[in-house]
Amino acid sequence: MRSQKVLLKNRIGLHARPAAIFVKKARNFDSEIIIKKGIQEANGKSIISIMALGAMKDDELIILTKGSDEDKCITELAALLESMDEEE
Repeated sequence: MRSQKVLLKNRIGLHARPAAIFVKKARNFDSEIIIKKGIQEANGKSIISIMALGAMKDDELIILTKGSDEDKCITELAALLESMDEEE
């Protein structure tokens, strides 16, 4: 299992559009993906679950991956969250 902290930079947080972009990419991996915000956890392959976190700008998230492609998975998903800008 791998984990990585990510600071959310998107001004309006993980609302529907960025959550959908994240899930679309996440579903390309075989690994289990969990996103944590404080004590809350979300399935990284579920838009509703991710949106329920209520993640906003400057929130620290932890991505957890477990599976055969966990290294590539966590690297790409962390980079995606860090690269989301205010337009998404």
